[in-house]
Amino acid sequence: MEKLRVCIAGGGSTYTPGILVGMIKKKKSFPLKKLVLYDIDAERLEKMGKYALLLMKEYYPELEVIYTADKETAFKDMDFVFCQIRTGGFKMRELDEKIPLRNGAIGQETCGAGGFAYGMRSIGDMIRLVEEIRIHSPRAWIINYTNPAAIVALALDMAFPNEKRILNICDQPISLMMAYARLLGNIKYQDMIPHYFGLNHFGWFTKIINKNNNEDLTEKIKQKILEEGFYPADKESRDPSWLVTYETVRHMLELDPTYLPNTYLQYYLLPRRTLSHLNPEYTRANEVMDGREKRVFSECERVISSGTIRVSALVEKEMNKEDAHGEMILEIAEAILHDQGRHYVMMVKNRGVIPNLPEEAIVEVVCELGKEGPKPLPVGKIGTYHKGLIEQQYAYEKLTCDAYFEGSYLKALQALTLNRTIIDMELAKKILDELIIANKDYWPVLK
Repeated sequence: MEKLRVCIAGGGSTYTPGILVGMIKKKKSFPLKKLVLYDIDAERLEKMGKYALLLMKEYYPELEVIYTADKETAFKDMDFVFCQIRTGGFKMRELDEKIPLRNGAIGQETCGAGGFAYGMRSIGDMIRLVEEIRIHSPRAWIINYTNPAAIVALALDMAFPNEKRILNICDQPISLMMAYARLLGNIKYQDMIPHYFGLNHFGWFTKIINKNNNEDLTEKIKQKILEEGFYPADKESRDPSWLVTYETVRHMLELDPTYLPNTYLQYYLLPRRTLSHLNPEYTRANEVMDGREKRVFSECERVISSGTIRVSALVEKEMNKEDAHGEMILEIAEAILHDQGRHYVMMVKNRGVIPNLPEEAIVEVVCELGKEGPKPLPVGKIGTYHKGLIEQQYAYEKLTCDAYFEGSYLKALQALTLNRTIIDMELAKKILDELIIANKDYWPVLK
């Protein structure tokens, strides 16, 4: 099998160690000849790059590993580019969360006004990144994790309507399936066949089927959540805010047991309840900066200082767990490489998959994935309630992208007014005006 060249754009991310370990685990089925870590943050890149060199020296010595901030060096002759960039870093994420919160609205990374702000920053950088990749690797598969994925995926489709090799993915559906598997206790998530529809961070599992015996597990999962609560599969290592997030699924099911909801729906369906759990002075961004960021980079520094990966507890932890982020992106690349026809929840253009939603919407549905990319499985028409929710959310996403491309203040205001975490137009204007000031170095001028 011919060995591959892979670049991780956003290589300085704290999620990179999970991807690196995934590469080690899959070295036979997804063999690499060259790995490049690319990032514009020199400090983060150097730490993660040196960590990667020491890791691969021990576990993957035949692999060429480099880290660079030079685009040509990073993207030349790549087979796959994994994108996980964060425009503005965690300092801007903190503002995304705190500006809405101090105005009495939801402050969250990908949802509501925070997601709008992050999306307006991400669109331009992702478009420029794709343009640069295409200069140096016209045929590379671009697998994109960059948030807010719904807005980014729609903007990329608007900017590159003829692109066939950009895949937009999110690991939350896989994380939920891992949690269902732990809850049931007698099945692996890989043995589950999901039935899912919606938009990214705005969707529902209609069924979960055991592929070994075709048993429908949905009602068992619902009942267990209602009786025992709900937690992430790796709850012992999760930050406290994630435990609250998963537990809220039980409350959504108590109110509406129709489908299994994505955890992010709490921000849209239970905004008052969710807002009561959010601290305007210490948000999820602070939790990550004080937690995962410090843990991961302290471990990188310890490894670099000692000159050997053998002192790293991080490696042992990653080797012995299922990592939704790292393993999903590699499984998707592997499914393309080997034309496996695996089923994944992915973002694709609707084109009749859900006939009573707009054709051009980027929906999140189950796809069969092979060498030609994702083939969405038909969902059929959806009911009035879910259709109404999705159409409102899609209108917000489309207006956000229009605001970016047209530099339209009015469309930005309309987008935020439509968002279920805000609704009130005067409140939307107040938050928007504050976000414009905070993002003056990142957003286009809105007129």
